[in-house]
Amino acid sequence: MRMLSDVEMMTLTGGEVFTIAAVMACLAAAIVAVICYRLFMSKSGSTTLPGGFKFTWA
Repeated sequence: MRMLSDVEMMTLTGGEVFTIAAVMACLAAAIVAVICYRLFMSKSGSTTLPGGFKFTWA
């Protein structure tokens, strides 16, 4: 590691946080979409989510 000059510090930009937040939001939306699809398009079944949540419909 080394100390950055003022010019180098001015050129640094962040953005990784926004990128990972967007990716995680898309992933969460995809998971919800799959669960909703399974709920509304099947006559009966079950779903187990991480964290111990289990849903069964008939």
